[in-house]
Amino acid sequence: MASISSIALSGMNAAQTQLNVSAHNVANLSTEGFKRQEVVQSEQTGGGVKTTVTRSPAEGSSLEADIVSQLQAKNGFLANLAVFKTSNQMVGVLLDKTV
Repeated sequence: MASISSIALSGMNAAQTQLNVSAHNVANLSTEGFKRQEVVQSEQTGGGVKTTVTRSPAEGSSLEADIVSQLQAKNGFLANLAVFKTSNQMVGVLLDKTV
């Protein structure tokens, strides 16, 4: 089983990937023949998340979906960051108690 910190870190990395992909899609809104990229997330054995970037089969943009994806990525990153910080604080408190 993975540690809480490594699980939270995988969530932050997944959020960063999602943000990068949506920014790429927005930057290419006016590119003719552009096919959007999409992020597929799946759970890892033992905890955490794995991301895969795929290309949409259809041409065209979806600005609404990309803006929502950016907001989800931001909120997911912040939530995982809070878990990461709390985990580190807990370890620090445990070390203080044992010394």
